Amino acid sequence: MKNRALLLLLSGLLASCTTPPPPAPFGAVPSARQLGWHKLKYYAFLHFGPNTFTDIEWGHGDESPDEFFPTELDCRQWARVIKDAGMEGVIITAKHHDGFCLWPSKYSTHTVRESRWREGKGDVLKDLSEACREYGLKFGVYLSPWDRNHPTYGTSEYNDVFKSMLKEVLTQYGEVFEVWFDGANGEGPNGKKQVYDFPGFAEVVRQYQPGAVIFSDGGPDIRWVGNEQGYAAETNWCTVKDGVFYPGIGGVNDQLQHGHEDGNKWLPTEVNTSIRPGWFYHAAEDSLVKSLHQLAGNWYHSVGMNGNFLLNIPVDNRGLIHENDAARLMELKAWGDASFRVDLTKGATATSVQVRGHSKKYCAQNAIDGNPETYWATDEGTNTASIEIAFGKETEMNAVLMQEYIALGQRVKSFTIEALLENEYRPVATGTTVGNRRIVPFETLKTDKLRIIFNTKACPAVHTIEVYKTVDVE
Repeated sequence: MKNRALLLLLSGLLASCTTPPPPAPFGAVPSARQLGWHKLKYYAFLHFGPNTFTDIEWGHGDESPDEFFPTELDCRQWARVIKDAGMEGVIITAKHHDGFCLWPSKYSTHTVRESRWREGKGDVLKDLSEACREYGLKFGVYLSPWDRNHPTYGTSEYNDVFKSMLKEVLTQYGEVFEVWFDGANGEGPNGKKQVYDFPGFAEVVRQYQPGAVIFSDGGPDIRWVGNEQGYAAETNWCTVKDGVFYPGIGGVNDQLQHGHEDGNKWLPTEVNTSIRPGWFYHAAEDSLVKSLHQLAGNWYHSVGMNGNFLLNIPVDNRGLIHENDAARLMELKAWGDASFRVDLTKGATATSVQVRGHSKKYCAQNAIDGNPETYWATDEGTNTASIEIAFGKETEMNAVLMQEYIALGQRVKSFTIEALLENEYRPVATGTTVGNRRIVPFETLKTDKLRIIFNTKACPAVHTIEVYKTVDVE
């Protein structure tokens, strides 16, 4: 009997020491290529083509290829500016609606090959992809299916032409991290519209660049944010209902901005805007570059609102990033460095009474340990939980960054941030979704403790909490 009792006691002790399994994935979850994209924050859109020289936004496809004539084109200058600005990659308009190809495509007669630039021997994609490799930037391409020049546009043959063009771009210039499909659909030179084979286009991408994410209004990997002002919504779910969005849905779209809380497909937002009023370069807009205040607002409402920030920088008619744009980009970089370089949780202590299985593997300290692969989690069914961060001394702060462990799904529905002020916790900010990344600014205060209360759809899994004293922008 004594031996039996001892065995039972040992079994109980071993059971109590057993680490509980991780939370099961909740709802739709990201693919491996989407998780890779989520690690990015900020990259450049480069609109460049005949429109740069004709001073219009949408070319008609009937412009002479000789219109394209940059006299100082230097893709290394683009890459250098973009790298210095803290950006992680580039997406170039390889073919816009006018049909002009920035590479010498075999499937068109409206390309750099027909232009006088470099006597028809130039290739912008070659120059840019090489510059990206030199400066450690990711390389991406925009291809508009609309083609206002190609004679087969509006026929079944054109879809095959477009796939062939896509294959050229995806096989000749090294690794491509993102393929950007514009859904615009208008008449071609023959007065016809095209029925696009978007599933077939996606198959080409998957075949030749399986690691690339595909952007369109309907994905399949990432979605448009629903506006061109650079603002994601306060509530921004990575999940959507399958079949609701499609390429070319168009217009300012609330559902695109918010996603669907009960969506069954992972389709996160890319937040795009231009540093100028237009997307292509116009000399008349040299004095209209967005202010630092505007760009910082875009940062908070993209990177800080569960999206990635795609900022357009129109290459000018010399073939360079204009000095005014470059200067403003550096101002934004300086503001970001000053605001987010010092994480005030370094040396702090995080605690919670709600820890999954009381296991160190899921303890609150994981949220401030700087390791994105560890996270704080609670027991199943604990959908309201709080975490407290003690700084050890009065500390000035005005922003909190939070990240969920999204490999297990998006879970947070709402949150409240409280500061210990005059010996009691007082709310200083509230919000809804978190997702991959959320930055929450509030009035500057001094405290030695913060508490964050989460309301979730399933037990929380939070891998990062950072606290900052950001710099004000006039």
